[in-house]
Amino acid sequence: MADLDQREWLLTNGLGSFASGTVSDVRTRTYHGWLFAATNPPSERTLLLSHLEASLEVQGKVVALGTNYWGSGRIEPTGYQLLRSFDINPVPKWIWGDDNWQLSRQLVMPYGLVEPEKGGEKGAFSFLSPLSLPSSTPHPTLCHRLLIQYRYEGTEVGILRLRLLIGDRDFHHQQSASPELHFSQVLLPQQVCLQAIIGGRFGTPWHLRWTQGDYQPDGVWYWDYRLPEETQRGLGDREDLYSPGYLIVTLKPGDVVTLEVRVGFPEPHPDLLSCETFTEAIEAEEERLSQIFGWERRDEGDRKENPPLSYAQSPIWQQLLKASDRFVVYRASITGPTVIAGYHWFNDWGRDTLIALPGLALVPQRVELAKGLLRTFGYYCRQGLIPNVFPDVGGEPFYNSIDAALLWIETLGLYLEATQDWQFLAEQFPVVQQIHKAFVGGTRYNIHVDATDWLVSWNARNVALTWMDAVVGGEPVTPRLGKPVEINALWYSALCWLSQWAERLSQIQDSNSSERLAKQAQRYAQQAQQVQVSLQKFWNPKLCYLYDTIELDDRRNCQIRPNAVLALSLHHCGFPQEQGRQVLTVATSSLLTPYGLRSLDPADPQYIGKYQGTPEERDRAYHQGTVWSWLIGAFIRAWERFYPEEPLPFDWQPLLEHFLHDACLGSISEIFDGDAPHQPKGAIAQAWSVAEVIRYLPKS
Repeated sequence: MADLDQREWLLTNGLGSFASGTVSDVRTRTYHGWLFAATNPPSERTLLLSHLEASLEVQGKVVALGTNYWGSGRIEPTGYQLLRSFDINPVPKWIWGDDNWQLSRQLVMPYGLVEPEKGGEKGAFSFLSPLSLPSSTPHPTLCHRLLIQYRYEGTEVGILRLRLLIGDRDFHHQQSASPELHFSQVLLPQQVCLQAIIGGRFGTPWHLRWTQGDYQPDGVWYWDYRLPEETQRGLGDREDLYSPGYLIVTLKPGDVVTLEVRVGFPEPHPDLLSCETFTEAIEAEEERLSQIFGWERRDEGDRKENPPLSYAQSPIWQQLLKASDRFVVYRASITGPTVIAGYHWFNDWGRDTLIALPGLALVPQRVELAKGLLRTFGYYCRQGLIPNVFPDVGGEPFYNSIDAALLWIETLGLYLEATQDWQFLAEQFPVVQQIHKAFVGGTRYNIHVDATDWLVSWNARNVALTWMDAVVGGEPVTPRLGKPVEINALWYSALCWLSQWAERLSQIQDSNSSERLAKQAQRYAQQAQQVQVSLQKFWNPKLCYLYDTIELDDRRNCQIRPNAVLALSLHHCGFPQEQGRQVLTVATSSLLTPYGLRSLDPADPQYIGKYQGTPEERDRAYHQGTVWSWLIGAFIRAWERFYPEEPLPFDWQPLLEHFLHDACLGSISEIFDGDAPHQPKGAIAQAWSVAEVIRYLPKS
């Protein structure tokens, strides 16, 4: 632990709030802090408590336990040199020590969605869309809080000083000291209430309470913290933090002090805060997860004597499921569940949610969560399009995606295959028909079916509607106008689903509806056959690969991208066996890495092997060679279809090592450099990255 270990940890609360930092306890990002509260869940995330700067006095000697980067280039103090260990399970825990003392610190962020006493079975509100609940169902209570616990061991009495470093700023931006920014504090017995005042406007109120100690008001600004990760990303990298005061705690050997940070003003009659409160919070979270995922809670001794009998109960599998749950959050604007695309900086996205849903919900058998998400997206279908982004406060969602609607049909199909919930199909089938009608007749962004070949095309300048959606200076980096290959593969699969569903519904409807649905089933099947024939336009015999896009002027884009693999990975595949095998051969040699698929062949002149530099440089590299780990799921699906008897040419070990020991401990990064050694980049925890590993790791 003598090095400045900058691997990261993450805590969440099911509302979009989070805490995050590094193993060595130094803040390196704008997004590092102990309480970012999502004041309008899961949005409007606001830094309230950055951290507690700790020092310990033993036998008259004071040692500083914190570590900070400063604008001058100094690292001071250097508390990381006294770090003896760090552990992430079950919660982040640091241990500092010297010859005659040891101090540990643990953090836990309790789940923040408190169920109403009425409104169905336990947990129903969390997982079901409110669209299916009675209008009389009460809203849940939302609680943003953090518990901190210090434990002291030593030969002499120690004096622990904890200085508060606080803020009130959007999580994307740094805070600067300003005459317009003040912090009020009201000191009460064993607690202090804090609130920013910014140009006469009141910020978010919150309070800190503790089990023992004396608080000393001592307002002072700490200027010019440096955030080196933001320097690397070409963004603002300086921060000022305010300290309203500090807590002094005298600790005898074996003493424990527990603190609670909670958003809002203090309650008139709060629950008792004790040393047991921290342990109870950990146990409550373990119980919540065990109820969701159906695993048995066992203490460490029991695990050693009776190791897991099945892979589903193994520690790594449980850690993956725990990681997946961090992305499932409550959205206030729809009063229902949604999925955070990634931490730290992403919000919820429709495309990401639908791609991640099988791994997050179907594999772990969170059926009601899957159903609630699908129902919510179906409810917001407009002009045949499914939302890609929900607004934070009121208003209509954003419909800037061509694939979200088709992914919704594909994911609905996977849900129905897993559940046989034909009543839900009957409920959602009008939405399916609306999407079909809009694509055939034309909708926003000039999305339409070409009457000559029945392939889906689109034409809208200055936007990017596929998953390769980076835009720089108002211009898409990979515009993909015309007929993208994976979009038309999704369209083919959708038509197959429609034919299958219309046929099934015809068997359970009345005679008039039955005849109409049977005819629709035939029509959908005929359209699927037309599309399957036209999909051959994407075959490139020279490269033995699929063209990425048939452009508006009918030219073919022959770049080797993973979209061809996506096209082979859907439930219904329109490409023949020999072509699929040849595509996978090329993809294996050009795109496959130990962490996922590259977004572009390294031999391509436009390939960019490292994701680095300014925001514009990174955006230009985003889909030009960068490795995306979620694409490994598509590769495995395609491989199992076209090479069912052949071993998968992918070693899980590097990706699992990354999950356990790299970047964000206990999660999987969004992207990796295209060039070896494939350094992790982007968001430190990404929903679809984790979800696709969950979806396929048990089969490995």
